[in-house]
Amino acid sequence: MLFKYKNDYEKIAMGFLSFIPDLKEVSHVQSELAFYNNDDQHILYLWQNEAGDFAGIVGIELGTDYILVRHISLNPSERSDHRFYEVLDELAAMYPKSRVMGSLDTAALIAKWEQHQTKEMD
Repeated sequence: MLFKYKNDYEKIAMGFLSFIPDLKEVSHVQSELAFYNNDDQHILYLWQNEAGDFAGIVGIELGTDYILVRHISLNPSERSDHRFYEVLDELAAMYPKSRVMGSLDTAALIAKWEQHQTKEMD
């Protein structure tokens, strides 16, 4: 389940963001969190697994008819195609009129997810 980021979850969010290669330094993670906090078109969601534990994060940019997935990061124990697809499915359900797209960093994952969705529909 996806939960909109709140400042109460700062340390949790920083931990998940630090798994992203470009955000290894604390100052970069803090800058990214500030960016999401100060721009209404950029939203962070924490993902909670079935056990009720926060197990990942996804950062999006809202467009007029699309959602751009800028960041997605899961706990190492949760990293599987199935789990990433689960997060993306939930995100797509939250914004049913918007197309889910990927940034340069997430485009390959989004393409795999779209192929997976197409196979499920067949």
